Amino acid sequence: MSQSHVSRRRVLKTAGGMAAALAAGGAGALASASAAHAAGDGFGLRIVDRNENDPRMKYFRFATDAIGWDPGVNVLLPDDYSSGRRYPVLYLLHGGGLDQDFITFDRWGIRALTAGKPIIVVMPDGGHTGWYSNPVSSNTGPRNWETFHIAQLLPWIDANFRTFAEYDGRAVAGFSMGGFGALKYTAKYYGHFASVSSHSGPASLRRDQGLVVHWANVTSAAVDLAGGTVYGAPLWDEARVTADNPVQRVPSYHNKRIFLVAGTSPDPVNWAEWVTEREVLAGQREFRARLGEAGIPHEWHEEPGGHVFRTEMFRRDLDGVIGRLRKA
Repeated sequence: MSQSHVSRRRVLKTAGGMAAALAAGGAGALASASAAHAAGDGFGLRIVDRNENDPRMKYFRFATDAIGWDPGVNVLLPDDYSSGRRYPVLYLLHGGGLDQDFITFDRWGIRALTAGKPIIVVMPDGGHTGWYSNPVSSNTGPRNWETFHIAQLLPWIDANFRTFAEYDGRAVAGFSMGGFGALKYTAKYYGHFASVSSHSGPASLRRDQGLVVHWANVTSAAVDLAGGTVYGAPLWDEARVTADNPVQRVPSYHNKRIFLVAGTSPDPVNWAEWVTEREVLAGQREFRARLGEAGIPHEWHEEPGGHVFRTEMFRRDLDGVIGRLRKA
């Protein structure tokens, strides 16, 4: 059976992968694009490839000092973007793995899922195992995904598209590693996002002897950083772990819409999925309990199955995002 709940004052029911950042808030803090404005360079980003032929999906690739290669971004516009209205923005972060990148959600049907919805969806590269972080060490050049997303891409979007450049104009969501990234960015940059959604994303870094921290270190070292690590090894950068850990940042989730999804029955034959989703579920339960103790409302769902992106949950989530943000 599927379990779902919206927690308001307490948890009523328990069930068993920056100095330069923008100043928060301020509707007038950033210039927004006019209807005829062509996207250009800025905020440390130089466009090296682009395709804007599709009426809704706009593709850009950037050169940036924050990343040692040229990351891509898909920007999905609403059907009626030509109306000249301004729109809220959802930043949608992909998961970890060699098959995960800025195109992931397009492969999973994001155009159909958002058809007719009055919202811009921004889907950036985050590295195969970038963990939405500036790593402690890298042996392959800069891989500063946090800087790229928060200090560069976010103001670039507000400058080049008709957005609401303010707290109530932005949401962030993600799957798996991206779900962690969404929770992390929301807490660390409180004034940037009014809604956060984690679809099978870990929410507790230190539980089970720091399993998620070790997981982030091992995967990033093997895939993206040539032996470097996100959090440091053998000794962690403890301050960084604390700053990134959702369960240790609970006060930073006040006055936000929060949406959490985890699977309850991962495939026991698939060892990686079984371990991953069991840890996700346990971490989300811990996070939910702390939110409840702090009196922070949140919506949560425990769904049958394992570590997968559930389109029906995303549809529900998207309606909640649009309901929370400023209207187009």
